[in-house]
Amino acid sequence: MSFYGNFYDTAHASQYSPRPLPNCYQPQVFGPSCTFLSGTLDNSGCSSNPSTSRFPPPASPLYFTHSEPIGRYYDALPGGGGEQLQQLPPQLPLHHQHQPVLPGSPYAYFSSGGWAAAPHHSAPGGGSDYPHRVSTMSGVKHKHNYDTENDSDTESDAKEYIKPPPSPTTLASLAAIKEPRLTVDAMTEYLKSRNASDMTILILHAKVAQKSYGNEKRFFCPPPCVYLMGAGWGKKSEKLPHDVQICPYVGIGGDQEMQQLDFQGKMFCAAKTLFISDSDKRKFFTLICKMFYTNGQQIGTFHSRKIKVISKPSKKKQSLKNADLCIPSGTKIALFNRLRSQTVSTRYLHVGNGSFHASSSQWGAFTIHLVDDNEPEAEEFTSKEGYIHYGATVKLVCAVSGMALPRLVIRKVDKGAAMLEADDPVSQLHKCAFYMKDTERMYLCLSGDRIIQYQAAPCPKDAAREGINDGTCWTIISVDQARYTYYEGLGPSSIPVSPVPVVKSLHLNGGGEVMMLELVGENYTPQLKVWFHNVPVETMFRCSESLVCGIPDISRFRLDYSQHALPLKVAIFLVRNDGIIYPSGLNFTYTPEPGRGGRAIYDNRSLE
Repeated sequence: MSFYGNFYDTAHASQYSPRPLPNCYQPQVFGPSCTFLSGTLDNSGCSSNPSTSRFPPPASPLYFTHSEPIGRYYDALPGGGGEQLQQLPPQLPLHHQHQPVLPGSPYAYFSSGGWAAAPHHSAPGGGSDYPHRVSTMSGVKHKHNYDTENDSDTESDAKEYIKPPPSPTTLASLAAIKEPRLTVDAMTEYLKSRNASDMTILILHAKVAQKSYGNEKRFFCPPPCVYLMGAGWGKKSEKLPHDVQICPYVGIGGDQEMQQLDFQGKMFCAAKTLFISDSDKRKFFTLICKMFYTNGQQIGTFHSRKIKVISKPSKKKQSLKNADLCIPSGTKIALFNRLRSQTVSTRYLHVGNGSFHASSSQWGAFTIHLVDDNEPEAEEFTSKEGYIHYGATVKLVCAVSGMALPRLVIRKVDKGAAMLEADDPVSQLHKCAFYMKDTERMYLCLSGDRIIQYQAAPCPKDAAREGINDGTCWTIISVDQARYTYYEGLGPSSIPVSPVPVVKSLHLNGGGEVMMLELVGENYTPQLKVWFHNVPVETMFRCSESLVCGIPDISRFRLDYSQHALPLKVAIFLVRNDGIIYPSGLNFTYTPEPGRGGRAIYDNRSLE
């Protein structure tokens, strides 16, 4: 029997080309010769490219998550006008839900995924009338082939940004743990109850931050949020004294003091008073979140994704030369509104209880899709690649619930008017308006906490302008997330769970009988071992960005596997020597190929 390997990069199956290796990478021979079966590297859990984001369908304010890939797998593993305001009428198809199509098609995966909800929130409610009606699920066709995680930063800017290293004290404590302690039985028990065990820390934030000058304090908007996700937090709290609570501190590093936050009995909190002053010369920074229990035990230190510092929103006509400030199709954004530019009046577009509304306390994240101008309104639509320009037709899809607004035309706002002929790229923190396509000058508008239609007034002196009110003027900004998931497989550890390893992609290295699997990511330490489901494998630490391991034989998971069997998907985990389990969010899939005479080989043709 023989097998072939299907290789999927983080975005899609693509023509194979040599991949840049981490700086620490040095060619080495790993262990004795072994026989390996072929496999699919399923990087679908990664969110480094929007074309593979997956959204499980619960409703809650913006949560990102790596979710299980979608597809047909046999999984038998153990543990298995002017002043006129109009309320949106019930018949208007204001929002839809959509889901991905099957893998292997030219479509991307957009159900509500890459984001997930904390357990204290309920799912979207249904109903007979607007705003509670939710239509049936459909798909979004997608053709992206670029990596938006690049941020298009200039080389000089990128070189100036250095992510803070882990604490030397923590690294010294980890080095003292010489041998792995987690047993196969303990791992198997965890896999049986994984949904009730995992603990996730989520840091949600904007991708840019405006600098403050002099004595002013321009607080980050929307405010960075910290979420606790997963049923494991509830199980953990049951084992702690009732007066022990989680205490988070958030800061931007540098000389600024960290700010203490309070969950207030909820599973999320917001850092509403963070700012960066003009004395701070950094062009990029990360948020730093330190979490403790009130009994003094440290949970760990967690970093956000990279945030770019800008002086102020550019009023000049943008060009794609400043691509890091532009907004690509298929990426996440937030929208907020400030009446008369007053900070206290800030409201965010949000989805809750099955409807769109304006919230003063929670902000939603929406995937913005560029669609063809001539595409009709439908539950299924094609998402085009490229950057969002004014005058373009777009779809806004809630990244949590999958609910979508009708087709919108994004328009530039200038001096209280929508500019009908502007066509420059949309930039970070620009003020824009959303015309509801094929209506009589109707715009997306907020009134109190309601989302309504507002009919704009034609400008008698300039046919290229339409008069709008403050409620139709939205500020747009790109958003990002950092997600850390772990489980204490052997009970509480005296060592912080950080640095939490993050696996970004999987790669096949070598050939023949010494084919190896490389895990490319960050925050790796020598005390980590790779597990395929409940099978530990020999692991080589190359550097903080690269681990290499062997690939176990398929018989370790299924004794009766044959060339007629369906693909077998196996989850990849990293386990620290003291028993801390880190799900990678990625999978390795064994796929049969008939007619190979029983030899176990890799067929690299599948990389094409």
